[in-house]
Amino acid sequence: MELEHTTIKTNGVRLHVVQAGPKSGIPVVLLHGFPEFWFAWRKQIPALVNAGCRVIIPDQRGYNLSDKPKDKKDYGVFTLVDDVLGLIKALDYEKVNLVGHDWGGGVAWTFAMTHPEKLHKLAILNSPHPAVYLKSLKRDPDQIRRSWYWLFFQLPGLAERILSANDFRELIRALRNSAKKNTFSDADLEKYKEAWSQPEALTSMLNWYRAAFQSQPKMPEDMRVKVRTLMMWGMKDFALTHRLARPSMDYCDDRNLILFPESTHWVHLDAADEVNHYLIDFLLDSITKRAIK
Repeated sequence: MELEHTTIKTNGVRLHVVQAGPKSGIPVVLLHGFPEFWFAWRKQIPALVNAGCRVIIPDQRGYNLSDKPKDKKDYGVFTLVDDVLGLIKALDYEKVNLVGHDWGGGVAWTFAMTHPEKLHKLAILNSPHPAVYLKSLKRDPDQIRRSWYWLFFQLPGLAERILSANDFRELIRALRNSAKKNTFSDADLEKYKEAWSQPEALTSMLNWYRAAFQSQPKMPEDMRVKVRTLMMWGMKDFALTHRLARPSMDYCDDRNLILFPESTHWVHLDAADEVNHYLIDFLLDSITKRAIK
């Protein structure tokens, strides 16, 4: 499948963006999480394009071939939201569909709260609503335990040295140990290592966590999501308890939740065919809405 690699200026940075599919197709912006890059969506691109979508996938700031500002403050969530807003404007879209996984989901949630007029629909994969996640870090011992790595990521220099040592052995181990068998092939991991090896990439990726931890952003007073929302959640997530999923839906006016009992944090890769089916149905407006009780 032909992939269009371009560089797009937005919000003071240059983002490497991969696009595919008919230019007149339904616009779908896909936001990856840590420690991935545009390649995270490799199993969604063909299905979405075949369904008639125009797929738009940025390497978010700090990742792979996109710009990597040095200041931690440049990785705050509202700055990341402004990157997406500028990308949409640069591509001359009035509205898009937004899909986010992991940290990309955090950006997508915040975008939906602050710029609902720019969205047709929102899809979230294994990423809790920010309000739900913050509450869980105060009240849920299990989620607090799962989030220990946030503290490790705060250690400047040391975290980078440990994660990059021995050809990124610890990052590769983290991916493989947290996923189903064969989710990440050797060939896949070589591509990940190439992205992590870009100058200043690892520090920039970790700065997302450092910015959020050291300067918690003030969220809008109204944290409800008014655009139609689909959430898909792999219940064997190592980092995020599935107990975060249903409370996240309580913040959405029009929502549908699909749980994947045998999938991990990497649900878009573990259960790609099912995820693609539900996502395309949702984007093409043929999904049957189910009430969340």
